Amino acid sequence: MLTFQFTNFSKIPSSNLTVLEHGIFAALYLEISFFPVSFHGKPTYITAAVRGQGNDIQKRRCSCKISLARLLLFPQYSVLVSHDISHYNKQKEFFMNKKSLTIIVAFFAATAVTILTGCQKANEGDVLLLNVSYDPTREFYKEFNDAFTEHYKKEKGINVTIDMSHGGSSKQARSVVDGLQADVVTLALAYDIDSIHDVAQLINKDWQKQFSENSTPYTSTIVFLVRKGNPKNIKTWDDLVRPGIQVITPNPKTSGAARWSYLAGWGHILQKELGDLKKINDPQFAAEVETAHQKAFEYTRILFQNVPVLDTGARGSTMTFVQREIGDVLLAWENEAILSIQEFGTEKFDIVFPPISILAEPPVAIVDKVVDKRGTREIAEAYLNFLYTKTGQELAAKHHYRPRDKEVAAKYASKFPSLNLIVLDEVFGSWHQAQETHFVDGGTFDQIYQP
Repeated sequence: MLTFQFTNFSKIPSSNLTVLEHGIFAALYLEISFFPVSFHGKPTYITAAVRGQGNDIQKRRCSCKISLARLLLFPQYSVLVSHDISHYNKQKEFFMNKKSLTIIVAFFAATAVTILTGCQKANEGDVLLLNVSYDPTREFYKEFNDAFTEHYKKEKGINVTIDMSHGGSSKQARSVVDGLQADVVTLALAYDIDSIHDVAQLINKDWQKQFSENSTPYTSTIVFLVRKGNPKNIKTWDDLVRPGIQVITPNPKTSGAARWSYLAGWGHILQKELGDLKKINDPQFAAEVETAHQKAFEYTRILFQNVPVLDTGARGSTMTFVQREIGDVLLAWENEAILSIQEFGTEKFDIVFPPISILAEPPVAIVDKVVDKRGTREIAEAYLNFLYTKTGQELAAKHHYRPRDKEVAAKYASKFPSLNLIVLDEVFGSWHQAQETHFVDGGTFDQIYQP
């Protein structure tokens, strides 16, 4: 069903996008501001909305030609028509009847040819890449993309435009499976990229071998962002389950950050109960390990009783904590916590580094079937390889990700405290095992969390 929603597109804040999603379509909006029509006597602009796209508005001009074309090719896409509703008090929706729908689609088809032709003439020789990424990478990739396009222009003489889509990591992976034509994905955890292979076979099975460090060019971890002065005295994972503590974290079903946080807390209890995490893989300690897992289950159950709201992604949870001022502590990516202090001031928040956390390894991959179809493999490979260069690693560190390059890491060592970090494979087996145990429908999280 094609949905038309009357709303003033230019005035939609990111925090309101969940109002627009409602399970029908979502939040990657590509504004075709040069594509006016008249509808019910009002100036109207066609805006494409790609289903399942998290919480980001992407305003584009010439690059919108691709999204409009995809709109015509893929039935899972929806369309919004927006116009000024300054005289309206609420959003209005209606559904086109079959006759009107036929007219509108025919109009789209005819106009799409004009737009495609016009844009191609204006950008002869340009190449467009789409990077589908997770929530808190917006600032990093904005600067990284500028550096890469400048580098590639000098090296190859080719203009590259890079479009970004951001949202909860699992939702982003689902969008690619559903037809979003990503050239590359830069997601929060390996399982989300694996799922693109497992469900749709769009990515080669051995994708982690394509780039060094298992295709993870930088790392991060989970920290606590608290109100200034830490009034609730939150220092360890145990403090999160105290009565009266409000914890802000995204939904582990949709957010990579939430799954890393969930597993960090679970691992903390295992460490506390077992003393040595190596016991997990030693059969002689099986009974002790089982008891430790039971205690971790109960700990996590209580923790999520202290969570008043589950946003779909890390950036949404950050806004809940810092702007809506809900909660006593935010379980955050390290880079997101630092960024919050930089943007909102050291007088409002403090960062607490818990005694134990988890080694988070956000991976990258080429979407093989898409780049081979579009002929963008060479540029996509150059783009992801650029993450491993000194420039890429410096930018990662600048934006508070822990660089893999040893020289760059040493240069920024004072910026990143040395932490006791759980390694996922050593404690939970693999991301596939962790997913099957904790995050699938009916898994541990569903048993723990009762909204």
